[in-house]
Amino acid sequence: GAGLEGAEFLAGIPGTLGGALAMNAGAFGGETWRIVSRVQMLARSGERYWRDRDAFEIAYRSVRGPAAEWFLAAELTLSPESLPGAAAERIRDLLAQRAEAQPTGLPSCGSVFRNPPGDHAGRLIEQCGLKGRRHGGAVVSDKHANFIINEGKASAADIEALIEEIRRTVEARCGVLLQPEVRIVGEPMPAPSPGAVA
Repeated sequence: GAGLEGAEFLAGIPGTLGGALAMNAGAFGGETWRIVSRVQMLARSGERYWRDRDAFEIAYRSVRGPAAEWFLAAELTLSPESLPGAAAERIRDLLAQRAEAQPTGLPSCGSVFRNPPGDHAGRLIEQCGLKGRRHGGAVVSDKHANFIINEGKASAADIEALIEEIRRTVEARCGVLLQPEVRIVGEPMPAPSPGAVA
């Protein structure tokens, strides 16, 4: 590509750069905001402007900044490749690691929960016997318990219900309240009344 390195960890993370900025997405020890120098924002008024990195509070899978603003673009600080093709080789290695450990060939939104301090969400979910747990078309992956797979016709309500069941179960059995890494947008749909026609 461009002969730059530093963003290889983003390869294979589902979503957009805007989503990666909003949640400080990361993998394999890398985090989005470590390579951000400034971001272009859109205000509710329609005004566009740039903000420096230090206008935001950045933490693990968390970014806090001015309210009622949305990310439009980011300026990233990358380095020249140490060797020609080094970035592409690192991306191939990371994608292979991801495919080995995660259900990459199936529709999902990536990791569902943040890792609690000193532990892994996937380990806790698996320890609670929730691999394969299903709600409608949504199922906890057998390959990595911190992934929810859409087997074809999962509704948002199916996925949200499964997320809530996982949280309740892990809290009850392990004493840890898992925090979602995914962002749920909008209001839950009400359950259909008995006899309702879809």
